[in-house]
Formats: sequence, structure tokens, C-alpha cells
Amino acid sequence: MFEPVIAPSASLLGLLQRGRGDGQLHALAADRTEAIAALEECVTRDPRADWQVENRSLYYARLYMELEAPLDGIEDHLHSPEDLLDDDEARTGLALSVLGHLAAYGRRDALLMLREYTATGANWAWALDELALRDDDRGLLLLGTAVLDHFPPGPEGDAELRETIRGAYEPRPWRLWAAYHPRVAAASEQAPFDVWQRQLNRSGVTPGWSTADVLAWADQGELGGLGAAAFAGGPVRADASRDPRAGHGAGDPAAPDAVDRRAAAAARCLAAVVRPEDRPAVLEAARTGLPGARRAALRYLVDQRDPAVAGLIEAAAAEADDRIVRFALELLGRMRGPEALAHARRWADPATGGADSALGEAAVRLLADAGEPADGSLVVAGLRRWISVHGVAGSGLGTLVDGAGRLAATEAVPVLRHVYGEAASSELRGRAARALAATDVHFPEGPAVECLWDCEETTRELAARHVATTGDARVLERLRRLAADPAEEAEVHAAVRGRLTAARERRR
Repeated sequence: MFEPVIAPSASLLGLLQRGRGDGQLHALAADRTEAIAALEECVTRDPRADWQVENRSLYYARLYMELEAPLDGIEDHLHSPEDLLDDDEARTGLALSVLGHLAAYGRRDALLMLREYTATGANWAWALDELALRDDDRGLLLLGTAVLDHFPPGPEGDAELRETIRGAYEPRPWRLWAAYHPRVAAASEQAPFDVWQRQLNRSGVTPGWSTADVLAWADQGELGGLGAAAFAGGPVRADASRDPRAGHGAGDPAAPDAVDRRAAAAARCLAAVVRPEDRPAVLEAARTGLPGARRAALRYLVDQRDPAVAGLIEAAAAEADDRIVRFALELLGRMRGPEALAHARRWADPATGGADSALGEAAVRLLADAGEPADGSLVVAGLRRWISVHGVAGSGLGTLVDGAGRLAATEAVPVLRHVYGEAASSELRGRAARALAATDVHFPEGPAVECLWDCEETTRELAARHVATTGDARVLERLRRLAADPAEEAEVHAAVRGRLTAARERRR
């Protein structure tokens, strides 16, 4: 999947892509043809950078209902020739989720489209999950044969069927089909035993029970399974872990995530085996050890709040090896306590550290997570610096936004409003809204009103709890509609009904 192209935030398409409340309001006021075209663009070209943390489907489904929009664009997207070539579920997942919500709202054309795609489409499993929540038993039973046709006869097809049943988001259709299709019944019975067998046969290499053994074990993944002894020219251990797959994928023991996981496990082992007389060896490993051992030793020392760890982190952050630098900066985020915060203030302060360095940026994020109110100015300065360098993007921005809100740094309001308006990620915008609720005295009658139409349920809930119910006639009407919408989340319903009850009490 290519990175989505996001239109400017002031355009109708840009607002809808971001899932902002103003997107729905502008779409309802715009030319209907233009609004439907923008809506179809969003649904058929998913604008989210990470669909696992951003919601759009209910937001777009509500707009389809408001505009009484046809589903021709979604149908063309689902049945395009590309569906035969690209089986990535991200290509059609958003469209199928929108159809699911529309089916729940009573759109029969959406229900029929889901049934057809389940029988013929590449991403049929997602469509089936949508139907499992919305269709009746008769409709699901009629699909059983077509779904089974996705699995060729034979051992491979049966294994794939068992895997699909085991991983189904909603098992209801498979339970229905098991009564009519012996193949489904057999696969359903076998699937739990497959899990048990894999757990029983799971093998792995464990470290010996000494500090030296644990540090050597930490390097086995880093060195492609040969171990520290082979790297140093010594004999290879017979039980060294091996993986026949080449490259640096998910199954490769040298992949960065795998090495970091091994280092974390080794750090936990060190906590059990390190004795006072072993501390010099651990410190030496943290300073000059092989990459895996160095990471394990650093993490162990951070978790133990060792007094030497700040200097070791600072040294590691200046290394030429990007892997060590990245790991050291991630560990900095785990540090806590008065001494850690004192070091972070020094690193984050332009007068005493390198505020524009990677270490300085990581230190600001630590202050955002765990700092005290007096650290608010450093966090706000770091937030402004981040925006000027990286724009409204990057994995560290959310931490700074949260920190500005947590520390009630009112001087951050202008930059938080900028993040709220420009963020392509609705998850980040929701974090900016929470920070504004804690810092901006005008939030209840300003951004909170728009947030009632936001695509994220947590943002709608926040708005419902903070929005001013007087002064804008749209607010009470929107609260009533949210309260009556069966598709809305329970947390939003609770917040909305609480505000409506309070508003009624004030009028008495």
C-alpha cells in the first residue's frame, strides 16, 4: 500500500479524509454531487496511515445516510479488476466496513453487496465478518457453499480452512455451517487441537544461569544464530537457535524487533541472576559489549535505576551504530525518578544540552510523560521545535501533545490548535483535543462543538463531556441524535445522556 495523499485541511476532501467533524458539516452544506464524489474518494482510497488505530467507517456511513448517496462507487471499487490482483485487505477493508454499518442502518443494497462480495471477492473473510454481525441465519446459510469453494479439496485446503476458522473475528457463520457441511464440522473440531499441538511442540533456546551466559544468549539473535562465541572465533554451541529463512523479516532472528525482544528477555533474566560482584561485567557490557549484550545490559540497568545508567545512555546515544542509538533513546523513555528527570532537563534545555539532538528530543518526551508542572515550558518548546522540523507528523508528536495537556501548559494552546486542525491522523487529532480540553478555556464552545461529529468515538465522548450546551443550537440536536443512534458506542451514549439530563435539569 502506498502512503495516502491527503488534501489540504481547508478543502472538503481534506476534512473528510481526516475524519473531522467539520467534514460532515461542510459536506451537508456543499453541492451534493461534489460531496458524494469526495466521500467516494475517501472510502475507495483509504486515507488512514494506520487503520488499526483510526476509525472512519461509521463516520462515512453516517454521511452516506445523510446524503442518501448511492453505492455505485463502492461497488465498482470492490469488483474492479484490481481485486483479482491485489488481495491486501487494506484495499477493500474500509469500504466493506462502511457497507456493514449501512446494512445495520437498514440499507438493503449494502447487505446484498456484502453477500455478493463474500461469495466472489478476494477479501471475502472481512465481508463475512461484517455479515456475521448484521445478516440473518438464512442469508448466512445460503453463503456456506460459496465460502467453502474458497478452499480447494485436499490437505492444504483443509489446513487453510482450519486456520481461517480459528482466526475468524466472528465465529457465528462457521457454527451455523458446521451443522450442514461435514467439512466445516471436521475443521472446527480439529482447529483447537492444532493450537494445542503448536504450543506443545514449541521449542526454543534458553540461556544458562549465569550473567555471562545470559549476555552471550542475548547476542545469538544479533549474530544470526551463531552466538557470541562464533563471533569471537570460538566454538559454536550445539543448541544455537537457527532459522532457515533468509533476510530480515518477521521470522529472522536478526530482525530488529526480534533482537529487541531477545534483549528484553535477557534483561529480565539478568534481574534474576546478577549478583553484586557481577555489576562490573554488566557495566562493561553496557559500555562496549556486542550489540545484543549491550542492549540487554542497558535495559537491565535502566530497570534497576542504576546510578551509572544516565552516562551510559548518553554515550550510547552518541554511537555511530543507529541500532544502538535507537535502542538507547527508547530506553530513555523508560527511565523514571528524580535523577532521571534531572538528567532529562539538562539534555532538553538548549542552554545546557542539545535540545535539537535526538537525545534532546527523547529527553523532552520523557518530561512530557513523567515530568512535573515546572517542565511545561520545556515540553512546549519541544513541541514547537518538533512542528517546525517534522511538521504535524511523526511517532513522537503524540507524546508531546499528551504532555502539554497533562502538564496543563496553557502556552501550548496555539500549537495544539494547529495540530488539531492539520493532523492527518484522527488518533493524533483526538489526543490534541484532549490536550485542548485541559488547556484551552474556549474549548467547550469552540473545538468541542466540531468534535461531536468527529470520526473517533473517544473524541465524540470527550466533546459530549465538555461541550457547552448553550449558545449553539446545533449542540443539543446533535446530542439527541447521538443518544438515539444504535450504532454509537456505549461510552458516548453514557456521556451524551448525562449532558442531556443535566441540560433538562437546568431548564426546570
